[in-house]
Amino acid sequence: MPITDPDHFPKTGALIGIDPGTKTLGIASADGLRMLASPVETIPRGKKLAPVLDRLFHLYDDRVAVGIVMGLPLNMDGSEGPRAQSVRALAWHIMKRRDVPILFQDERLSTVEAKNAMIEADISRKRRAERIDASAAAVILNDALQRLART
Repeated sequence: MPITDPDHFPKTGALIGIDPGTKTLGIASADGLRMLASPVETIPRGKKLAPVLDRLFHLYDDRVAVGIVMGLPLNMDGSEGPRAQSVRALAWHIMKRRDVPILFQDERLSTVEAKNAMIEADISRKRRAERIDASAAAVILNDALQRLART
């Protein structure tokens, strides 16, 4: 079962952030110091989940990560809808494959924040489209880093 209380999440070590979408997973990472999350890549989601999880765990192992922060798409009123249930199912599949700590992080407006930051950085529309999911994952992970620093 994913961790809902940040007090029970690893206090130190590298982390992977995920912006879960229906077509892709945006991936970000933070090193062991947890100062800043950076976009890594976007993993396309096909009909089969196994190749997606293979790539995710390759990135996880490559960065010697100790946990995963996964964006949870809540409605603006804070309630969970069908997309949140889909994300919870993905977390279950990840944990079924390997017992890793997963912390959910509210991802409301993360894509908007990522898009605005890229526009401000004068990144072309084409480049924004390629990087938006990984950048949103970095926003989600940065929000979680701030939350974890307060615990």
